[in-house]
Amino acid sequence: MTYGLIVLCGLVFALGPASGLVPGYGSGDALLAAQRAYFRHWGVVPAELFDGPAGAALTPATALFVHGSWVHLLGNMLFLFVFGAMTEERMGRVEFTLFYVGCGYLALLGYAAANAASEQSLVGASGAVSAVLGAFLFLFPRARVTSLLPFLFFLPLRFPAWVVLPCWAALQWLAAGRASDGPGVAYLAHLVGFGLGFGYAWVRYGRGTRVKAAPAPVTEGETQP
Repeated sequence: MTYGLIVLCGLVFALGPASGLVPGYGSGDALLAAQRAYFRHWGVVPAELFDGPAGAALTPATALFVHGSWVHLLGNMLFLFVFGAMTEERMGRVEFTLFYVGCGYLALLGYAAANAASEQSLVGASGAVSAVLGAFLFLFPRARVTSLLPFLFFLPLRFPAWVVLPCWAALQWLAAGRASDGPGVAYLAHLVGFGLGFGYAWVRYGRGTRVKAAPAPVTEGETQP
């Protein structure tokens, strides 16, 4: 399912106006208008979610498969590729899929509740991917992940997950404190998703069922989900 989710998100993006691959959306101002309408229809608009049509309740689910740019898509899918497969293997396909969609939905819902008056559209799998990171941290705390650190000239260094992922969460916390309610990265959704994922794994699998994992072979970049 990890690879299926990656392919699905890629197809949805390629067929949407943000990819620039479909000439039917036009160009220039027409393309920008098509993108805004597309994001508003399929994404989460907090002001409409809590005070709008009943169909708006589905948008935290549809928004998980919509991305705003190639960088947005590739960043999220890279993290899902690195951390998703092992998490899915531990949970099983059905449970992992329900976990991914459920935590992603709740992460976007949490962000919308904290910004209930916002008219900005929110899209992306960041909340769901962050939940996968949280679960991975609990299930495979000693698994080593290759990271590229800019202040060390992007040298590839391997650190255990219990070092890398809490540092990532801390950066999201700091960024969320400085974020505005305008366009940008929904750091709060990242934090909610991460907490939900870690909490789910803790409750579901307990402290005695962690799995010792071999070092992860895939290089993780600096793009944030």
